[in-house]
Amino acid sequence: MPLIAPSPIVSPRLTIRLVSAADLPGLLAVNGDDLVTRHLPYASWKSPADGEAWLARMRAPIDAGTALQFVICNTASGQVLGSCLLFHFIEASARAELGYVLGRAQWGQGLMFEALGALLTQAFGGLGLRRIEAEVNPANTASARLLERLGFTREGLLRQRWVAKGVPHDVNVYGLLRDEWLAGVSAAAAAATATGAT
Repeated sequence: MPLIAPSPIVSPRLTIRLVSAADLPGLLAVNGDDLVTRHLPYASWKSPADGEAWLARMRAPIDAGTALQFVICNTASGQVLGSCLLFHFIEASARAELGYVLGRAQWGQGLMFEALGALLTQAFGGLGLRRIEAEVNPANTASARLLERLGFTREGLLRQRWVAKGVPHDVNVYGLLRDEWLAGVSAAAAAATATGAT
């Protein structure tokens, strides 16, 4: 059974919904920033045509049910702040890979932590995933910290895994299991209840 697109996912500040062509100008502002893409496995977008080509490439895995591409929006303003996706879905293993990017103006506000927390809840719930993986350039320490805060475990180093901007890069691979996520959510809820009771 392919990945089935969920309804928009809403968190306290954000709406995470499927991408559309209307989102490309906002995504160009994010992906056109060299500081944003410096540790990612693709070149910065230079023009609207780059966004259009990217969306065309995404259509095949989306239509095949092996990927879901989302945009992250400010719920109040509707502004596109970044994107996240589940891809390389393997039905037999109930496994997928996680990717994400956030505009530089939104860094340091906990927005990607909020967005991915909401997405992971959906992924391990309604989407029925059992394991989610992520690959991170070792130089991208902020991304590594984010995954660890979400409960991911660094499982190893894959040598020269990516060729990004013409240069081979090692990546650290991270994994998170549904049981670990649910245990973490339960622990957080218990901590919040205890704090509220004091």
